[in-house]
Order: sequence, then C-alpha cells, then structure tokens
Amino acid sequence: MPHYGFNLQWLFMRPAGPAEPDLHVLDTIAGWGFNFVRLPCDYRFFTTAPDYPRATEEALDRVDRCLMACRERGLHLSLNLHRAPGYVITGWDSEPHNLWVDGPAQDAFAALWRTFAARYRGLPPNALSFDLVNEPPALGLRGFTREAHEAVIRRTVAEIRRADPSRPIAIDGLDGGHLAMPELADLRVIHSGRGYQPMSVSHYRASWWPEHEHLPEPEYPVDYDGRRWDAVALREFYQPWRDLAGAGVPVHIGEFGCYDYTPDDVAQRWFTDLLGIFAQERWGYALWEFAGAFGVVGHRRPGARFESRDGWMVDVRLLELLRAHRV
Repeated sequence: MPHYGFNLQWLFMRPAGPAEPDLHVLDTIAGWGFNFVRLPCDYRFFTTAPDYPRATEEALDRVDRCLMACRERGLHLSLNLHRAPGYVITGWDSEPHNLWVDGPAQDAFAALWRTFAARYRGLPPNALSFDLVNEPPALGLRGFTREAHEAVIRRTVAEIRRADPSRPIAIDGLDGGHLAMPELADLRVIHSGRGYQPMSVSHYRASWWPEHEHLPEPEYPVDYDGRRWDAVALREFYQPWRDLAGAGVPVHIGEFGCYDYTPDDVAQRWFTDLLGIFAQERWGYALWEFAGAFGVVGHRRPGARFESRDGWMVDVRLLELLRAHRV
C-alpha cells in the first residue's frame, strides 16, 4: 500500500455474475490510473454450511481468471471474504454457526484461507493480498469479544503463513470496520479501515441499515450521534488509526462511499474532507463501488454531473476527487 481503486462485487452477489471478469471495467480502472481491486466474496461460492466440503474447482477457477486479468493490467487484487463461514454483517442470523464461537466455522474459515494460500503460493506479493473477513461486528454482539476475534485472526494468519509466508494479509476494523485493533499491531498485517462516518451522510435512506429511518435530509458539516461532524471531527475519529500508522502498521481504507439519496453537493463536501485526511496520512483506499448506488458510475445522487468517459457515464467530480487525492 498505498493502493487506490474500487470494490467489485462479482463473487458476492448471488447468483454470481458472468463467469469471466468484465475486462471493460478492469481496463477502465487501470486506464484511469488506479491500481487496486478489492473482490468481496461470499464463501458459499466455494463451500457450503454446515459441513463445509473442500472448495469447488469451478469457483476457484473464477478467482484465477479475475486474478490473471488484474495482473495483466497491473492491478493488485485483494481477495476478501465478505461473507465468511459463520458471519456476514447483514443477515448474520441466517448462518448456522458463529465464527467467533463455533469450532466448525473457525475450522472452515481457516481451511478456505489455507486453500487460497496454497493455490497462490509463490505469486508476487504485489499481485495479491488476502483480506480475511469483512467488517467484524460490534463488541458484545452474539458473544463477540476482542479476545475471541484475536484468537481467530492469529490462528488464520499463522495457517496462511505456513502455506505462503510472503502473502500480504489485511484485517478489517471491528464494529463495521471502524474500530482500530492495536492488540494486533504486532501481527505484521495491513489494517483495513472504513470511510462511512458520519453514517447520516453516507447511508441516508439505506434500507439495510436500521438507523436510516427518521433521519433528516443530510447536511455536511452535520450534528449526528452526539457530535458535530466536520474535517476536525473526522481527523479525531481516525486518531486510533493514525496511532497505528505512527507505530509502523500499514493502514488502508478498504471501503468508503456515499449512497444514492444524499444530495451531491453534500456528498462532495464530505468526500473532500475525507479524502483529504486519507491523502495527508498517505492511506490508500477503495471506493465501494465502481458501478452502482455508491459508485463512480451508476449512482443517482441529486445534483450529480455525469459525462461520457471510456464508454461509461461517469460522475466526473467524484472521479477527479479520487484521482486528485492519490499520493
């Protein structure tokens, strides 16, 4: 890191998209000067609960093809379990196990990462990294503790490194990716944060987030959750992450973005402050997402300006902000 780019949901949404990677998307990302793709995956493409058989070759081949296409374009691929055995940030109750409590889920989680590590052993570190589990939950939820999380992460990192000692590994912050983990600073992994605060701006009218109801139309700066959010407050929010970075721990922002319904002038002011902090700290980042309700292509935020670029209708102000804040 720093790496800059986008999340692509090709192996997360079910049913899966086309078996082949969208080369137009990858060509565009590389052509615009970005160098990073995060691929959030649903473990159920590879194995199934409750018995978790070995990963299917068909699913692994899909990752192979995406990885090859990224390498051909100089794009680093971050392979992420967005839904892991025993956990997903939305719909966790649909999982038969709890990743931080139940042995079968922990064994399946470690086994899947061992499979990836063995398959890609020897691949250059600048081509591929592993982002272990997306956005672990809030402390106290269904028995989740820092100690339980630390045990799962340390075990899985050790098993990956036995299979592939040089593979870069990323771990997401707790409580939706926002809470830093100084207890794992010694692990020599990348710590992956988020760029969604204040949620009243980034997730206005997001139906999957329970607190979206009854929020007023967004403003920025804004009073939300007991504090005044502006550039100063954002810097204070990231202080624990800045402390990690100051201790030599690599930090990357694995997701950030703003949903469809926030007025674009509000989103632009917020993006400017947020990206300014990332640039000052020299943190790479990946927008959620390339195309869609949070994307640089395909969102519908009121007042946004779109222009035709490379076969896409692009939010040009957001694209230029992203490009201007790479370091």
